[in-house]
Order: sequence, then C-alpha cells, then structure tokens
Amino acid sequence: MQTFDLEQLRTFVTVVEAGSLTAAAPQVFLSQSAVSEQMRKLEERAGQVLLSRSKSGVLPTVAGTRLLAYAQRLLALADEALRDLRGEALQGELRLAVTDYFRPGELARLLARLGERYPQVRLHVSVLKSGAIESGYAQGEFDVGVTMRVAGQGDKADAKAPVLRRESLAWMGAAGLRVARGEPLRLLVLPDTCSLHQFTVGLLQRRRVPYTVAHVASGVAGLQSALAAGLGVACLNESALCEGVARLVPPHGLPALPRVVFQLLPPRRGETAFVARAREMLASQFS
Repeated sequence: MQTFDLEQLRTFVTVVEAGSLTAAAPQVFLSQSAVSEQMRKLEERAGQVLLSRSKSGVLPTVAGTRLLAYAQRLLALADEALRDLRGEALQGELRLAVTDYFRPGELARLLARLGERYPQVRLHVSVLKSGAIESGYAQGEFDVGVTMRVAGQGDKADAKAPVLRRESLAWMGAAGLRVARGEPLRLLVLPDTCSLHQFTVGLLQRRRVPYTVAHVASGVAGLQSALAAGLGVACLNESALCEGVARLVPPHGLPALPRVVFQLLPPRRGETAFVARAREMLASQFS
C-alpha cells in the first residue's frame, strides 16, 4: 500500500505557508531544486497537481488545499508522538487570550483542532480587546496573548513577538450598500477603548469626513450583525467578512486603509518551558 512521505508533506506545508519554493528552501534546509523535486514526487504520489505556480509564487490547488489539511494533522501527530515517546508531550493548563478581531469565523474551529492535536493541554480561552489582553498579560492573568495592531501605528512590533497574520482593513457594510455622498457617514464601532475604533475615528477626523456614530456594539459578532442589518458602515479586518456583509465598492469617498498585524505577545522573563513550547505551538497552528 502506498503512503505519503512525511518529509515531502512537511516540505509541501512549508512551501504553501512561505508562498514560494525559493522562500521555503532555507526553512527545510534544502536547495530550491531539491524542494522542486520533492514537490514533483509528492504530486506524482497524489496523482494530482497540488500547486499552482506563477511568477508571484505558488498557491495550493483545490486538491492541494485538501491535502494541506491532512498534512498539517499528520505532521502534528507525528511530532506529538515523538515528544510523547521522549517524555516531552505538551501537557498542562494554558491561559490564552485572543483579540476578537482574530479570524472570528474560524476561531472556534482552530481551538477545536488544538484540542484534537494536543489533548493533554487544557485551554482556558478569553476573547477580549487587545488593550485588555496587554494589560492582563502584564499583570500575569494570561500565559499567552494574541493581539492586533494597525500597521505603522504606535511603537514598532517587538522582534520577539511572532507575527501570526497580516490582513487588510476594509470599509464594510450590508451587501449592496452604497454610501451617500454629502451625508454624514453612519459609523458602526466597538467601544471607544478599542484601538480600531480610535484609529477609525481619528482617520475620519483628519480627512474631514463627516460622520455620526450610529451604533456601538460590544464585540465583533455584534458589529457584524449591525452591518448585515444595514445600520451603517464599519472599518474591519478582512477575516471579519461574513454572510450579509461586503466590502464597500469604490468610489465611496472614504479614506484608504492600512493593514493590521496579529501577533503573539513576547515571552515574559522567567516563563515556564511549557508556556514557551505552547507559544511555539500556537505560532504554528494559528499562522
């Protein structure tokens, strides 16, 4: 019976995550030609094209996306089995805080996958605003924190804080909504303690765009509901798109928006080996 080669699968996952064979090569300690040969053999074994190649890099095909999910599970299980046999299985209680902007439609699935792959880790998850996470982390309330910052705003990111994801911001509203020129923008926001609220209001004021706060939601889920109901417009990260909500179609007369960066908060001095390994695990699984 034919099976997949784990090293080929590991290289495949690295290629997809890196976006190109060239970028993946040093990460798996191979030459670009060796990476290319591994991908050729993997596609031969799978009997399907797994990668769509272009000048800008590679993307997984439909078959490649299916295999990617299996490959990630197989590699995680193989790594966990090795750690278990060496007496290094990841086990313990982990207090995790995640900003509610982080992949809101996928977070439950990500956490469920963590539970399947690391059954000996007991997660205590809090979904909060980035400011509350940073404050709680500084006071020792959480072991690991995932926060969001607007690119180019405030201090530069800590080099020790792994970047999990970068996303574009977009003006969003109910599907088909058009912004009426000359009328104050009906703005939907989270409370004014939210950094994205502060950024959005500051941007509109600097660009002299008239607006009125039409609705304040307590969380991203409430904001999504208000958007889908047609109550107004909000500035949100791309993974917050959901059913009934769409990007506003130009020309809408609203300012261009930057990107946001999701990061793990940097390690604290004296943290345990378990927390350090759990942070590495989250960096791998949440990317």
